[in-house]
Amino acid sequence: MRKSVLFLLPLLGACTTVPASGPSVPPVSRPGASPPPQEVRVAPSTQGFRAPRVMNVPGLEGVIGSNETALANLFGPPRLSVTEGDAKKLQFTGEACVLDVYLYPLEPRGEPSATYVDARRASDGLDVDRAACVAALKR
Repeated sequence: MRKSVLFLLPLLGACTTVPASGPSVPPVSRPGASPPPQEVRVAPSTQGFRAPRVMNVPGLEGVIGSNETALANLFGPPRLSVTEGDAKKLQFTGEACVLDVYLYPLEPRGEPSATYVDARRASDGLDVDRAACVAALKR
């Protein structure tokens, strides 16, 4: 078995390309051409349910623990909604900031609720006070 693996190594090496000497030049994209595929790493699955950590920061009491409907009632419809497995990310925006709210189920097969919040300025992406952002985005 080991010898057959060693025999295959030179064949695998022949499958790679060697760049020409000189400075590396990025490929030129053509209009309408699809971007090159990105490497996707799949996280290993876990056995059983793992409860998420829940953020405990003053000023976020009305957000942490809320479900998607309650958050939409508080901030209006999200600008972005991304679902990954049983988790969800909602993004709310305003002139003052961008608020990302991460929702995870607190029990197996439970409804996702807000467990973590991140806030930044839309202009440059710098972090801002989460509670101040929540206050600024409330309707």
